[in-house]
Amino acid sequence: MRAKDAARLSALRLLTAAIKQREVDERIELDDAAVLAVIEKMIKQRRESIAQFEKGGRTDLADAEKAEVELLSAYLPAQIGESDIQREIDAAVAATGASGAKDMGKVMSALKAKLAGKADMGKVSALVKARLAG
Repeated sequence: MRAKDAARLSALRLLTAAIKQREVDERIELDDAAVLAVIEKMIKQRRESIAQFEKGGRTDLADAEKAEVELLSAYLPAQIGESDIQREIDAAVAATGASGAKDMGKVMSALKAKLAGKADMGKVSALVKARLAG
């Protein structure tokens, strides 16, 4: 507030409001994993908005959303690399005994616990699908 950074202040207020709203709705106090899930959801919403704004030719709004994504991403743990993700996928496939696309749910549920907040789960899902298909 004192730095007069209105964009940052607005994004952080939206984040705290989303966290408090979820706490009130569910009548619980969110733990770290749940807060990370809220942040990831907000980032996903912003990315969808960016795609829509760019499709509509509104680069000014898309740029504002990109700035919010960047700010919110700073509050997530460091993202792991693709080679680490592949190792986790291989371990999860071995642990669940997955043999084809029908076992994707088992693999994803095992990975979600380990990779939540550390990797883009959409990307992980695509990698798992490719791994189980081939």
